[in-house]
Amino acid sequence: MKYALVTGGSRGIGRAISVRLAKEGYNILVNYTSNEEEARHTLDLVEGRGELMRFDVSDFSQVREALEQWQQQHPDEYIEVVVNNAGIRRDNVLALMPESDWHRVLDITLSGFYNVTQPLLPAMQLHRFGRIINMASVSGLKGLPGQTNYSAAKGGIIAATKALAQEVARRGITVNAVAPGFIKTDMTEGLDEAALKKTIPANRFGTPEEVAELVAFLVSENAGYITGNVVSINGGLYT
Repeated sequence: MKYALVTGGSRGIGRAISVRLAKEGYNILVNYTSNEEEARHTLDLVEGRGELMRFDVSDFSQVREALEQWQQQHPDEYIEVVVNNAGIRRDNVLALMPESDWHRVLDITLSGFYNVTQPLLPAMQLHRFGRIINMASVSGLKGLPGQTNYSAAKGGIIAATKALAQEVARRGITVNAVAPGFIKTDMTEGLDEAALKKTIPANRFGTPEEVAELVAFLVSENAGYITGNVVSINGGLYT
């Protein structure tokens, strides 16, 4: 069996990726922090090809315990794909940003990347195959006002992607980042879609399913020579 771990897999882009990878034959480990109902809905959508895996990606001990428990239950298997998708926004101008909002956003994206990816690398290296996809953002490429914390987190994940890709390429492991623009999910609720569409050459928001198609290609064997890249999917908003 092939296993893919999707953090933040209970909703939005994470759910779409889970569904898409299940169609490619992966058993999906649907990570969630608190909303078990939504996570189980994702599991229903992948038609039972998977398991729930509850942990807060920013909590090192929680992540390690969950992954070690899974490995003990699956001694002959390994997680060959990880999609580091979990993330939150806490938007504010820096002058008014609470310290907790700064740390929470960076802890989930950057520390979460380390906490989840680092313990999975030895098995990927042993099997000489692995796919690591990090969810970045247009905010990490160009920076957006009111998102200094989010831009810092996503910019950091882009730099980490480029560095790690060089460390593990010889072991058949690719590491890429996907940088969405405005995608219709819970994360973009409350934004002025009509006004923002005018800034996007494609004149619309993207869909989670479009992001999932890109991820499905990047984890395929056909994408084995693509690594250390940041692939934008933003309708021409930023090139």
